[in-house]
Amino acid sequence: MQIEQQLLSGRCAEPFSHLGWFENGKQTTVNVWFPHALSVKIRKTSTRRVIAELSKLSGGMFSVDLSGKKAEYAEYEVVATTTQGEHIYTDPYQFKDFAYHAVHFIDHAPENLYKQAGAQIISTESGVQGVRFAVFAPNASAVSLIGDFNFWDKACHPMQRTDLGYWVLFLPGAKAGDLYKYAIADAHGNQLPDKSDPLGFSQHQYPSHASVVYDHDAYKWQDDKWQKRAKKHNPYESAMSIYEVHLGSWKRPFPAQDNKQYLSYKDLAKDLVDYVSDMGYTHIEVMPVSEYPFDGSWGYQPVGLFAPTSRFGSPDEFKYFVDCCHQQNIGVIIDWVPAHFPEDGHGLARFDGTHVYEYEDPRKGWHPDWNSCIYDFGKDTVRQFLVANALFWFDKFKVDGIRVDAVASMLYLDYSRNDGEWIPNVDGGNHNYEAISLLQWMNSEVYAKFPNAITIAEESTSFAGVSKPVSSGGLGFGFKWNMGWMHDSLHYIAKDPAYRRYHHGELTFSMVYAYDENFVLPISHDEVVHGKGSMIQKMPGDDWQKFANLRTYYGFMFGHPGKKLQFMGNEIAQFAEWNHDQSLDWHSLDAEIVGSKKHQQLQTLYKALNHTYKNHPALYELDHEQSGFRWLDLHNNEQSILSFARFAKISTNNTKASSDVIVCVANFTPSVHETFRLGVPHKGEYELLLNTDDSEFGGSGFETIASVKSEKLAWNDMDNSIEISIPPLATLFYKCK
Repeated sequence: MQIEQQLLSGRCAEPFSHLGWFENGKQTTVNVWFPHALSVKIRKTSTRRVIAELSKLSGGMFSVDLSGKKAEYAEYEVVATTTQGEHIYTDPYQFKDFAYHAVHFIDHAPENLYKQAGAQIISTESGVQGVRFAVFAPNASAVSLIGDFNFWDKACHPMQRTDLGYWVLFLPGAKAGDLYKYAIADAHGNQLPDKSDPLGFSQHQYPSHASVVYDHDAYKWQDDKWQKRAKKHNPYESAMSIYEVHLGSWKRPFPAQDNKQYLSYKDLAKDLVDYVSDMGYTHIEVMPVSEYPFDGSWGYQPVGLFAPTSRFGSPDEFKYFVDCCHQQNIGVIIDWVPAHFPEDGHGLARFDGTHVYEYEDPRKGWHPDWNSCIYDFGKDTVRQFLVANALFWFDKFKVDGIRVDAVASMLYLDYSRNDGEWIPNVDGGNHNYEAISLLQWMNSEVYAKFPNAITIAEESTSFAGVSKPVSSGGLGFGFKWNMGWMHDSLHYIAKDPAYRRYHHGELTFSMVYAYDENFVLPISHDEVVHGKGSMIQKMPGDDWQKFANLRTYYGFMFGHPGKKLQFMGNEIAQFAEWNHDQSLDWHSLDAEIVGSKKHQQLQTLYKALNHTYKNHPALYELDHEQSGFRWLDLHNNEQSILSFARFAKISTNNTKASSDVIVCVANFTPSVHETFRLGVPHKGEYELLLNTDDSEFGGSGFETIASVKSEKLAWNDMDNSIEISIPPLATLFYKCK
């Protein structure tokens, strides 16, 4: 095929060999490609002096011999005359070496990927400004840059193939806000659906799915105080109460104006951040914000891993949201999805006509539960892509943590597969060694470059060492969701109180393995959808008992070792299951609605729990140390009462009474205990900190003992004890003064 035909059809793989300036001995030639031009001339950029008029060869190829005049045409502009008039531009094909620079050091460090590939706003040494594009498509026969700067015509800007499998082009005059995609022909010359940039920093929604050139340096952060504090912050010994949020349904605009479907990042930076701050949470965990095409996936089928979803605004506005969180002393954790991706035509699947990002064999590369592609965790380029993306969110958006979704599906080759549907590893087992080493590399890179970061694994099995250091053979996560505690405790609390005595071990078993990992106690979105019922609907009994059970359960959760996570809406006892297509049931708090008071009171309790928790180190400082916890009585199944003590660091070796000791007592039946003796770890006065049965929280208001002195009376294998009164279905916190 002649070069002109290749260019016209978007099939040219090496435009740098045919376009721009060339020297061959003493001969110097300039070739310009402009398929719609009637005539073409070039002029010197600095003086705008015309250098030469080019002769038309065929198709849209124009050429001129400029032998001996190299200095004259250095950095030239093209003046093309068309039927629509003159079109003046700086020829991109004169910057061949500059374009190649995009891929010189990409494989030296994972973060170089997002610093060099994709669409990088940049200037040449002489000050020519534009965008350098680089996209990985190793098995493509041709790639063209298309966008609103060339009327989406694949014949205008063919990209150059490099030895590393990248295609590159520097486009002078391109700028932030320009829309673009890649037109790719597979190895056989077949044209694929136009592809969004895998490293695009911003992306449009349906129908265009176009990538957007974005300048990461434009936003000016205002969170210096937060960043200084973060350097001294130890997350393991600090309070962590996380509010998990789906940005599209936390609150919808009402009344709807201008067809506005969602609150924007800027709206949320005010309304959501103020709410979270007032409620006393320490962190917001945002369900996936990487660009995704389908609302119903909740973000767990991402296509643009490097782009915050444009549903809620621009990347700058997402930065503003994070910035506002930090200014109100709230950390930001985002859900990160490296396990799989959807098949949408504009995305990663069969990116250049081959399996560039996913395993080729469907027994490894296709996820049967989610009908999605699985990344090839053994391929160096894919591994760098994923690790670079994890670093990217910490670097460019200053997030404080990532919660990694579906880790179990990555670790096991037979995850959700029947016999014969999976491929064993080299040792004949079911562990995916490639995924394991990827997660270890990711965690090592994150903590090496961002020492104050948090990485959290959603891992639902008993895989050992998830939150242990890589140096000790672990996966290297900072924390792991305690799915066992969540499952067992929810199963227990759903039982009628009369039968709980037979399930007592479901509450105590968690302490058998409590220090195997650094745990977060999660009540996540997965527990209030798909017919599982809302938290309040899980509770047995009449209306009063439902709320009482929920209050008791929340109190027990805050007393139990482990950081806390609660999904939005749970704190107001929303009756309806979560629906991503509508706002939470905020109307249930409206004073004019019958029954609203009990929802308000439950919300008040959760706020009190958060503030009590944050104000008392004994409830968090030794979450991951056995010295921070002691059972007082774990065997009282007949009365379904659990009691234990929590300790802060300074009190662990203190034989005297200390304010850094808190006693927790949880009564899981409606029975009242007017006199209840309880062994305590220290002598002294015990003051009631919080009672979930308080009338302020919607409880019975049963009179409890606000302050009691210990007696030298052995009880529960302890030398001292106190006598208290225990309300029905209640959790009590006593502080040793």
